[in-house]
Amino acid sequence: MLRQQDVGHRIVVRRIVGIREGRPLFSDALGELVELDETHLTVVTSKGPVRIARDEVHRAKRVPPTRRPTAAAVVALELAADQAWPAPRRDRLGDWVLRAADGWTGRANSALPVGDPDRPLPAAVDAVEQWYAEQGLPAMVNTPIPLAAPVGAELDSRGWTSRPPVLVQTTSVAALARPHVAQQQSPVVDLVTAPSPDWLAVAADRKGGLPEAARHVLTAVDQVRFAQVHVGGTLVAIGRGTVTGDGRWLGLGLIEVLPPLRRQGLAELVVRELAAWGRDTGAEQAFLQVEQRNAAAVGLYRKLGFVTHHTYLTRVAPQH
Repeated sequence: MLRQQDVGHRIVVRRIVGIREGRPLFSDALGELVELDETHLTVVTSKGPVRIARDEVHRAKRVPPTRRPTAAAVVALELAADQAWPAPRRDRLGDWVLRAADGWTGRANSALPVGDPDRPLPAAVDAVEQWYAEQGLPAMVNTPIPLAAPVGAELDSRGWTSRPPVLVQTTSVAALARPHVAQQQSPVVDLVTAPSPDWLAVAADRKGGLPEAARHVLTAVDQVRFAQVHVGGTLVAIGRGTVTGDGRWLGLGLIEVLPPLRRQGLAELVVRELAAWGRDTGAEQAFLQVEQRNAAAVGLYRKLGFVTHHTYLTRVAPQH
């Protein structure tokens, strides 16, 4: 049977999906195990995430991985993503990065455990817990899977919980920025170097407010653009693009369309316009981060050519 050590690895699960003429019917799921608890497991397959009740599992085992990005490639992308979402308070624990932004977003308020923490792993986790206590924040760690599997095992032993898995997805900037076939009277996407008050208001609704630290996270990047689409004088769609990682990576985030105008191609319009800007700056690859349970967003990004590069879990220390 599967154990926590299998999280982050490729597995195959045979599960019972019904009974016919007194015999069980089986279905197989092959993919990366990203979540495992007492009642369910989640496997990210080629068709998307599948959540399976443990009492439906007939047989499950780890299988050899398909070609996956190297550890160096995962580290490089994680560091580019960190540069694209810069927390105002930062510290180092060897190669690990400690980040705090008044609690605004998990990414800006969690440790990034890539590289050598310059001390034994249990002592490194102790230091993370102490640093976040000094910031007045709960200790959190973003664990890329399976790169940070040893860290995850240490956190498991301490009773840390997991937030929903996040897919780090990539595609070619050149493909993403191909000419968009505009519909008649298609809205114009404006790209600006600083967010307008209306842009910030939409972002605040999405993220539950914008403390001062959030403005630093959003704007403290050398190459950044804020996309905005107006219809009838009203801001109806936004997005944010950054170029980091020595100019190689275009980061996309905060792609948001007001509910009444969703499913009309505005999100794709924003993404492609930001991709065209990224292409013109010399970026080669685009990345984004999306919760695997956000089926609508995952579906849109799959349509645009994004594939999962790796997955991460945000781990949260138990509150005492």
